Amino acid sequence: MAVEHLNGKSFNETIASGVTIVDFWATWCGPCRMQAPILEAFEAEMSGIVKVGKVDVDEEPEIAGRFNIFNIPTLIAFKDGVEIARNVGVTDVNGLKKLAGY
Repeated sequence: MAVEHLNGKSFNETIASGVTIVDFWATWCGPCRMQAPILEAFEAEMSGIVKVGKVDVDEEPEIAGRFNIFNIPTLIAFKDGVEIARNVGVTDVNGLKKLAGY
């Protein structure tokens, strides 16, 4: 699998079952660009265990608003559609594992 870019149609379906980490980001955000390769490394290591998605807050303001995203990057871990943890700012692979409960 790969990091999936989520939109209004795919977001709810993606987070509905299992553990999913969603990165709320924007193309103009420097720290978001720093987070991207870390997220890809995490996805490669945890593939099949944790799903990883990204939501561009400029393209999907409704989703960002729904989760009160005021700062980016914000990473939210969901389990079966329910938020279980949140981190604001860049975090490493181990931080992402902790966020996901591993």
